[in-house]
Amino acid sequence: MESQFKVVIIGDAAVGKTAFVRRHMSVPVDSEERYTPTLGVDVYPVKFTTNYGHVTFAVWDTAGQEKLAALRDGYYAGAHAAIIMFDVSSRVTYKNVSSWYRDIERICPNIPVVLCGNKVDVKNRQVQARSMTFHRKKRIQYFDMSARANFNIEKPFLWLARTLTQKPDLVFQGDHFKAPELSIDEAHRMQLEKDPAEADDDDDDDDDDDDEDDL
Repeated sequence: MESQFKVVIIGDAAVGKTAFVRRHMSVPVDSEERYTPTLGVDVYPVKFTTNYGHVTFAVWDTAGQEKLAALRDGYYAGAHAAIIMFDVSSRVTYKNVSSWYRDIERICPNIPVVLCGNKVDVKNRQVQARSMTFHRKKRIQYFDMSARANFNIEKPFLWLARTLTQKPDLVFQGDHFKAPELSIDEAHRMQLEKDPAEADDDDDDDDDDDDEDDL
């Protein structure tokens, strides 16, 4: 099986989108494997070997052009899935998630969406798991992650691969990302793995449809 999907990665500038994609590249990002289409965005082929064959995600990265709204319709068009990323050390990047979600839903309604809270390796986390309600209200998948520390970085693509191929038992095989540049101490790692589970266990009776969630 050879499957190919277009995935757009969106979110505020400097939240770590390009670093996340680079972690999954088997070749340097300045090689011929990267190309820039006429919209002025970078597209990276992120390839995985799975127990069902090869899966390739053509990941469209705005490369710092997040504010150029005129590009977005063409940028989103034809996407099979989206990754929305924010920085857990910056409340405003989480506050803007609702705008990014509305944007992608306008052009590509009903595609799979993964929300990622990046930079969980930092000590001064500002967006705590218990305060994040957006993904639960919209019923979209969420992962804590750190592109720098390689924490959970395979999970967004694994979830998308299983969802898009409709094969829940699909697994990645072989080495599919680079070695980490730093480590997360064990206590911090255990807390990161525990917090999202605790948040999901909390009762969420808030029926407010306002997308601007409180932090």
